[in-house]
Order: sequence, then C-alpha cells, then structure tokens
Amino acid sequence: MISIIAPMKNEAQNVEGLVREIAESCASLAPFEVILVDDGSDDGTGEVIATLQTEFPWLRQLRHPQSAGQSAAVHSGTRAARGDIICTLDGDGQNPPHEISNLVAPFLQAERSASLGLVAGQRVDRDDTWSRRFASQMANGLRGWLLNDGTRDTGCGLKAFRRDAFLALPYFNHMHRYLPALFKRDGWEIAHVDVTHRAREAGNSKYSNLGRALVGLYDLFGVAWLIRRRKTQSPTEIGGAG
Repeated sequence: MISIIAPMKNEAQNVEGLVREIAESCASLAPFEVILVDDGSDDGTGEVIATLQTEFPWLRQLRHPQSAGQSAAVHSGTRAARGDIICTLDGDGQNPPHEISNLVAPFLQAERSASLGLVAGQRVDRDDTWSRRFASQMANGLRGWLLNDGTRDTGCGLKAFRRDAFLALPYFNHMHRYLPALFKRDGWEIAHVDVTHRAREAGNSKYSNLGRALVGLYDLFGVAWLIRRRKTQSPTEIGGAG
C-alpha cells in the first residue's frame, strides 16, 4: 500500500480540490490511503476533511492541537501510515497530484534497487514570485555546496520514500528540507524526478523569505554536523560459538 501525506495549516479552501484530484490521479495505484495532517488550523480545515471522509473511505485525518510545523506533520503522518511507501505533497495545491504516480514508479519497478530510499521531486517551470524563486535558488545553492546532497530543489514537497528508512532518520524541526542529505547520510540511494508546479489558488503562504533564511542557516549547519558525526563503521564479530 502507498500512503499519501499532506500537511494542512488553514487550507480549508484547498482541501476539497486536492482530495478530488488525488482520487482521480491515483486510481491506478489502489489500494492507497491519504492522510491529511491538520496542523492546528483555525479556519475549519478539519471540518472540511471530516465531511470528505464520508465520501472517500481511504481518507484519514490527524490533528495537531497546536501548529507544530511541516516536518512534525510529515513525521506524524508517517508514523500513523499503513503503507510501506510514503508520498508527500504540500496541502496548498501547488504540487499537482498527478505527479504522485511518477514519484512512486521507481519503487514499483520489479528491477528496483533494494537500496533505493528516496525519490525527490524537483520543480521545473516553477509558478512563484521572482523573490521566492530567487531566495530558493540561493538557499539550494548554499545547501548543495555544503551538504553535497546532489539535489537542486529540496524545497519541493513532492517526495516518495521508504517508511522504515524515514523513521530511522534523526528527527528535528524543519528536517523535511534536508531529506536527500539525511537519506544519503544513512547510505540510501536517491532518485530524482522533475515535477510541475503551479500557483496557489486560495489561502496564504505560511512562510516568508526572511523567516526561511534565518531558520535555514541554523538548520543547515546542524545537518552538516550530523553528517560529519555519522558513524560508518560496522562491528566485526571475533571468535565464534566454538
């Protein structure tokens, strides 16, 4: 089974459209489940999800009483997931659900590598403001130089990964921005898929360029420290049972 997870923070205007697109785009992937994580919304997002659950039996809802952030929402959803493969996308509708099948495809191939841990989406023709695109380009350039994670766009919410591998990663706030580096740190192979992107139709972004930059620098050096501190040696048994 595939578990599709979308964090939601005050996305009441976007929930129904997203769920219906997933239903249409992912029919060929059945059985699947969708877990929408209501991250402390106060605009009725949870009520909209509950109404949709009467129509779509595969739709589940988790709720954080207070907003804990996107990484916490992805982590909560993954822990609750029933599927072995997790696919994430943003709850604002900017990640087209039709890309989900492209992300999970490498995991469904009979000849897939047993070491494949993550398939990361990378946005092309990004439909965002110039300032957001510029800030993202600068952040990705610095991150790629420092972490050498081989990914040009870690800010894309479209990702697919092994549930067990994700839950073995060190958990911290904002970790969702560093999944390629963290998976690589643990020895997993990473694949990349170009994905489309579209403008937000309703609601407001929860991030500012300045806020991302300040938090991002702090986290970036923390992840670099985690990578350097990774112990790669495996214990060797000496002797035997006689």
